[in-house]
Amino acid sequence: MITIENLYLSYGKKKVIESLDLTISENTINGVVGLNGSGKTTLLNAIYGLKSVESGTIKWQGEKLTKKVISYLVTEPFFYSNITGNEYLSLFKNSSFDTNRWNELFLLPLDQIVDEYSTGMKKKLAILSVLKQDKPIIIFDEPFNGLDIETCRIIRSILLGLKGKSKTIIITSHIIETLTNLCDYIHYLEGGKILFSKEKEEFKLFEKELFEKLENKSIKLIAELLG
Repeated sequence: MITIENLYLSYGKKKVIESLDLTISENTINGVVGLNGSGKTTLLNAIYGLKSVESGTIKWQGEKLTKKVISYLVTEPFFYSNITGNEYLSLFKNSSFDTNRWNELFLLPLDQIVDEYSTGMKKKLAILSVLKQDKPIIIFDEPFNGLDIETCRIIRSILLGLKGKSKTIIITSHIIETLTNLCDYIHYLEGGKILFSKEKEEFKLFEKELFEKLENKSIKLIAELLG
């Protein structure tokens, strides 16, 4: 279990996360949703250890959470110049990982320089690297961005399979439907806090309430602008 208690995160004088509490059960897929600027990526960076915690605790199985048990797919993965797909994957050690079999799903030209890859190909390569690491906790920040419909469905099937392999998964997406069709829990981030967490049985009502809230927020101004 991942337990986050009274978490505070800032950039300079700006508070991004304030008094945030969150519990994530093992062997579950957890979506984190919120508007742009709500702090989703900041929270994920803190869980992984890329962002220093101002105060509060992040624990796994009662101990301080470290990178040793986490693999993290960032929104825009970084790749060294003049490196092939195979060379990139070789940076991650796992002798039992069958790269060629896994690549039957993604059909990447692994002998080709990554600089020549499209955005979607780079995302798929980064996903392969996350899978190869085989950590108990996996974080995906916007994994569906830049991917075609077929690959999105493949990723969904992989994530469900990973949960069956006792992985704990945290995922963000701007497309709420990708989370409601996938997750066991969805946690709503606003104002630096998790305002509420919903179980699968509550997703439809949550989705309806969220869309109504967003539409009501702007409908008056839209009507005025359209005359």
